[in-house]
Amino acid sequence: MNEINSGAGVLPLISAVVFALAGLVAWFYVNRASVRASEQVRLLEALLEEQRKQNLMLQRLGERAQGQAENTAEKPQDEDFTRLIPER
Repeated sequence: MNEINSGAGVLPLISAVVFALAGLVAWFYVNRASVRASEQVRLLEALLEEQRKQNLMLQRLGERAQGQAENTAEKPQDEDFTRLIPER
């Protein structure tokens, strides 16, 4: 009879160890996924900041190009006609 009772006391211990190991494995994968997600968020924020800087630079470049186009449009057009009409 003692052999049956001693075997019943080991089963809860084994199941507790199995559940603890399963919990640790689950915690490991959840923690790993969380770290990777945090890393990706950090990289995406850095990428967003770089894109903001590039957009600002592009906007400034566009304003300069527009200003230069206005300056070239203000040139007198008389010079162009003298070159097109041949003299006889």
